[in-house]
Amino acid sequence: MEFVVKYLDVILVPAGLLIMFTYHLYLIYRVLRYPETTVIGYENINRKAWVENMMQGESNTGLALTVISSNISGAIYLATMTLTLGTLIGSILGSSTGYLAKNVFVIGDTSPTTISLKYISILLSFMLSFGAFVQSARYFIQADFFISTPCANMPVIYVQSSVVKANNFWQLGLRLLYFAMAFLFWSFGPIPMFVSCVIAVVLLFFLDSNSTPVHKYPPVGKKKKVDDV
Repeated sequence: MEFVVKYLDVILVPAGLLIMFTYHLYLIYRVLRYPETTVIGYENINRKAWVENMMQGESNTGLALTVISSNISGAIYLATMTLTLGTLIGSILGSSTGYLAKNVFVIGDTSPTTISLKYISILLSFMLSFGAFVQSARYFIQADFFISTPCANMPVIYVQSSVVKANNFWQLGLRLLYFAMAFLFWSFGPIPMFVSCVIAVVLLFFLDSNSTPVHKYPPVGKKKKVDDV
């Protein structure tokens, strides 16, 4: 029985991570092939249309820069939050891992190697999430420069690419936070970690699915003619 309990981490932790990775591979496939059925793809479609409409005339430049600035602030805030949480949780676990392993009822391997692996996994997830949010802010800033460049006749596709990449890195940062939460549950044992992975995948499946039809945006040139009339 002791042998089975000790190797629960070897069985349940990879199984939980496999469920998470498999779901996200499936999500990537849906985003690439059927973007309108996912929230991420739906947002990217609307962002492309937003960029195309904002870049028609200088009157929209101020509004576009305001919206992008708010996204930059949000990405920087989340980057700061992940860095702070990663440092805080890392310092707490690093100073009390031995105490937790001995005084908290944990079903699973409590060897120093496994405890160190838990600590590294949590910290790595937060650091990767920090990097993803920084990249998101970077692409939003790039889009900001493109839109605010005067008399440059900037191609719309350049700004669309920057905004979509920024949104994708934003989503990546959030996904890495979900993995960090799973690793955080691992500090209480492999069973809570596996259960958290299953619950997260079930919830994400419903949250990532989109049933709202994509709005049929009229061509920008046609819209201008209607407004003139």
